[in-house]
Amino acid sequence: MAGQPAPIMAVTSDSREVADGGLFVAVPGFDTDGHEYISLALQAGAAAILVQEDKRLIWEPMVEKAGAVVVSVPDTRAALAQAAAGVFGHPARKLGVVGVTGTDGKTTTVHLIAHVLESAGNPCGFMSSVSFKSGDEAKLNDTHMTTVESPRIQQGLAEMVAGGKRVAVLEASSHGLALHRLDECEFDVAVFTTLGRDHLDFHESMDQYQAAKGRLFQMLDESVPKDTSKAAVINADDPASGYFREISNARLLTYGLSEEVDVRAREIWSEGLATRFQLVMGDKTEDVFVKLAGQFNVYNCLAAAAVGSSQGLSVEEIASGLETFDGVLGRMEEIDAGQPFRVVVDIASTPEALHRVLDVLRGVTEGRLCVVFGCAGERDEARRDGMGRAAGELADYTVLTNEDPRREDPDLIIEQIAAAVRSAGRTEGDDFTRLPDRREALCYAFEWAKAGDTVLLAGKGTEQSIVMGTEHHPWDEAQVARELLGDA
Repeated sequence: MAGQPAPIMAVTSDSREVADGGLFVAVPGFDTDGHEYISLALQAGAAAILVQEDKRLIWEPMVEKAGAVVVSVPDTRAALAQAAAGVFGHPARKLGVVGVTGTDGKTTTVHLIAHVLESAGNPCGFMSSVSFKSGDEAKLNDTHMTTVESPRIQQGLAEMVAGGKRVAVLEASSHGLALHRLDECEFDVAVFTTLGRDHLDFHESMDQYQAAKGRLFQMLDESVPKDTSKAAVINADDPASGYFREISNARLLTYGLSEEVDVRAREIWSEGLATRFQLVMGDKTEDVFVKLAGQFNVYNCLAAAAVGSSQGLSVEEIASGLETFDGVLGRMEEIDAGQPFRVVVDIASTPEALHRVLDVLRGVTEGRLCVVFGCAGERDEARRDGMGRAAGELADYTVLTNEDPRREDPDLIIEQIAAAVRSAGRTEGDDFTRLPDRREALCYAFEWAKAGDTVLLAGKGTEQSIVMGTEHHPWDEAQVARELLGDA
């Protein structure tokens, strides 16, 4: 009697990561088609190949000749998430899972939620565009992806289960939601931060972009029952909040600055790059001091407070958690090497985010304000105009440089930004300059700065490379800044 086939213990859509006896899922990509890598997957020892239904007849003879099994499905991207969840034992069913989506504020909100819940006795793991945490220490996310592919997500969730975590907090990008990376995550709480124009290179319209983010809230109604209380947490002050209120049957919790919301802030006072405010939940009020600057970060705190409230935390527990939060690397991160001027690293890579960060820094800067930034290639070109205008309107001096030009002409990207800076009434040479080499750009800005000035390094945050063409060149914004400032 023939033996039973060995169970599949590994799954991937990257032929370079195929394990002997594993499953290779052929996913049609934007630049290449995973089906073209089936032969490499078979050479690496794949025991099974998952293909699109319309391509089965093409690849079945090769797969069967190699002694592997071929399975066809309508959508291999969706099947990739299902297979990964199965391989890792459906870890999301063993955790409370919180998802955070929005144009801006996602990362800081993820970290705030995880910190607030953990400080109240709920061990938390998280996956954000900055870092992953499944055990005791967080590891930097070096992928250039806000939401990684589904096998890595399911592996991370399984590691959280093994590490004794009770809650997982996931940053849910529109790409991740639209491309099924977050399928099988069994969400219990969904959080909406803001909605602004972005990623229209991928989604084609604001309606599609909004709908992609709305998918997170629809998933609340599809997830398996667990002990975690389900909730839809909405920023009621955002114009798009009405859409997100209507797409889930989960309990609705709103946050904002008006009196009509469930969780709100009042008496907001800035203290340098920190903030004081009163946290109001129902008839309970608690004073809060957070080491975060700007009204946008008050909103992030309120989102975390609303999630905490949804899970039964008291206003005192939430306030205590917020006050012990130390911030997020690459988010309004100060670099202090003893220089007489302030240097801040921030990811700000959308017009709205750059405008907000510059506005905050303007309010705490005694002297002049300089910003160093570029815009990513092969991304929504509207960012270039919006970010150029923000810099032209709010900064005293701008240094235009490379971010991740990818396969676009770096000089053309910078010229498009420069045109927007000029449209804000600025003159090249007097008010801004171009230095495509990012190290040179940072060095120039630091030489420009005097005592009392502020230099904002925007767009890279904690990303560990600059993408030129298809090559990733090592880069660490904060480290390079320290080296140039003499604190290597």
